[in-house]
Parts: sequence; structure tokens; C-alpha cells
Amino acid sequence: MSRMVQCVMLKCEAPGLERLPYPGPLGQRIYENVSREAWARWVAHQVMLINEYRLSPVEPKARKFLEAEMEKFFFGTGSERPAEFKPAGA
Repeated sequence: MSRMVQCVMLKCEAPGLERLPYPGPLGQRIYENVSREAWARWVAHQVMLINEYRLSPVEPKARKFLEAEMEKFFFGTGSERPAEFKPAGA
């Protein structure tokens, strides 16, 4: 039986993550309030941000930016796509 959470993004009860997805208080908050489906959406969004902004996740400045975007994505106003982003096939 999957662990269920009241997902802040999907606004319904859904299967939760199996372990903390990120260290620290933000990771704990995500673990308690974000579903697997919503986390998968973040991962896809994060990949797009890394590619569009040409970020290197090993750089502290890039990690700080991605953490702030993650917080906005789940608990804030949402993380926006870069203005110049064009989805594949568009």
C-alpha cells in the first residue's frame, strides 16, 4: 500500500513519495505535501530550466536558483518557463 498525501499541487489525495526527495526542511515539506505525480512534473520542469538557462547543477549559484524555483513551483506562485522557451513541436 502506498503512502498517501494531500498533494498541494494536485489538490487531492494521491500516492506520496517513498523517501525524501531533497535534503533539509524543504525536502521534508515536499515529502509530506507533494505526490509522486507532482514530483515528476517538477523533475520535467527542472530539466527544462537546466537546459534553457544552461545551468550546471554542481555550481552553488545554480543549485540555489533551482531550490528557489522548486519552492515556488510547489508552495508559491509557480515556477515560470523562460520567456524564450519553445516546447518541442511548437
